[in-house]
Amino acid sequence: MSLRNPYGDFEITDPQAMRALAHPVRLATLSRLQRNGPATATQLSEHVGASPSVTSWHLRHLATFGLVADGPPPSGSDRRQRWWSAVSRGFRYDMPDAPEGAEAGRLLRAEMMKQSLKAAQQWMAETEFGLEPEWDEVAGSANTRVVVTPEEAEAIESAMERILAPYVRRRDDNDPPAGARSVRYLRMSLPEATT
Repeated sequence: MSLRNPYGDFEITDPQAMRALAHPVRLATLSRLQRNGPATATQLSEHVGASPSVTSWHLRHLATFGLVADGPPPSGSDRRQRWWSAVSRGFRYDMPDAPEGAEAGRLLRAEMMKQSLKAAQQWMAETEFGLEPEWDEVAGSANTRVVVTPEEAEAIESAMERILAPYVRRRDDNDPPAGARSVRYLRMSLPEATT
């Protein structure tokens, strides 16, 4: 499967980078920066379950793979603090063919799914009950089973990405439509075992 990138996501091809990003604190840190913009290690530590010094170490590790970089401090902030930013709004990877690479890809996939499930549970506990009726109506989930070939599964994924791409890129737009807000779409594709 080839990498598809209609969003401008960072493409991870190095299994070492996949293995590094599979660490729960690193993945949570990168996700937080991608969602909320530049932050210091101290600010991030409150959200990723690590001390500021441990968070700083993980940020430097992510920087070695080009996933984060020193960012300029926001205006009015303390310029003595080190600010970090994600280099892209998202990332993607294809499962490597080599056994060591595939193991790293599976580790990253497992951590991504774990954090996605946690995000869904957190949304249900903290956000769902306060949604306005029009947003409550469009919130939800689906569990659809399809019978497809690998090529058809890739075509479905590509079609979904083409549909979402204009809205993903809208995040950079300084003038979104009235009533627009951030919505997270969590997608998982779980091929079943042959029987």
